[in-house]
Amino acid sequence: MPGPSLGSLAVIGGGVIGLSVAMQAARAGWSVRVHRTADPGASWVAGGMLAPHSEGWPGEEQQLRLGLRSLELWHDFLVRLPTDVVTARESLVVAADRADVADLRTVADWLTAQGHPVIWESAAREVEPLLAAGIRHGFRAPTELAVDNRAVVTALITACEELEVEWAGPVVALDQVAADAVVIANGIDAPALWPGLPIRPVKGEVLRLRWRKGCLPVPQRVIRARVHGRQVYLVPRRDGVVVGATQYEHGRDTAPVVSGVRDLLDDACALVPALGEYELAECGAGLRPMTPDNLPLVRRLDERTVIAAGHGRNGFLLAPWTAEQVVSELLPVGVQ
Repeated sequence: MPGPSLGSLAVIGGGVIGLSVAMQAARAGWSVRVHRTADPGASWVAGGMLAPHSEGWPGEEQQLRLGLRSLELWHDFLVRLPTDVVTARESLVVAADRADVADLRTVADWLTAQGHPVIWESAAREVEPLLAAGIRHGFRAPTELAVDNRAVVTALITACEELEVEWAGPVVALDQVAADAVVIANGIDAPALWPGLPIRPVKGEVLRLRWRKGCLPVPQRVIRARVHGRQVYLVPRRDGVVVGATQYEHGRDTAPVVSGVRDLLDDACALVPALGEYELAECGAGLRPMTPDNLPLVRRLDERTVIAAGHGRNGFLLAPWTAEQVVSELLPVGVQ
């Protein structure tokens, strides 16, 4: 149950970021109301990877630091969620062909130089026998996790309700919101509430493949690679695999297109041929809220308003860090 109220807080947005902020704020003592739409948004089609090493690239040191800090926070975060939301422990990033080996080695060496070494493998199929013949090189990131995105969203809603968080419909202007403090956490729609925020939608298709009787088993770890220059990831679920994700700018279009689905299927089967026998259970697309420098916007906008948006493809990874930052920003001076 929440403690004495610090005041009223309106969180605008019911995705993983908004719900995480709402839960943390309610635990800190705020009286919280979440404004959300019926559309589950990008959080419902996400892969759920908590993978700062795998997402890393030379020159993106700040993203790496944020991701690693939030991964640490996830271990405490998981205490408040059902244990079965975790679907994989460890990531394996592989080179699909010889041309990719040098790039992969560059990333592994950069991570080591940053003080966060990964484990280089020259016999990747011994680690993951389901990989295609010919895939040999890669690295393992043992501390990375994957979570069932939909189970996490559902668990966060339950946790918020237990903390007496209230639900309300969407708003189109901040002057409609009666609260002592407001957190804008509605992703690509944030600029509509605060014009000038540098957030744009970037489309990404995601597939769900379901295991069928007689098929080879589901991989036990996240598998990532670049195939023909395209990034692809395979994220285990209890009943199959999530395959993602394309990335391109196409306004607010969320219809999966044939070319995107085809590329994902081709690339997934190039990594793990056994997936060709799985059921194609779902095709979806979400809109990632991207910023020019790929860093999230988590800061105070004015005396009453805090922004928590622009997390791009790392919304799930950065949710605990964002909640911690926002709640700290909201606390009155002398209480922090």
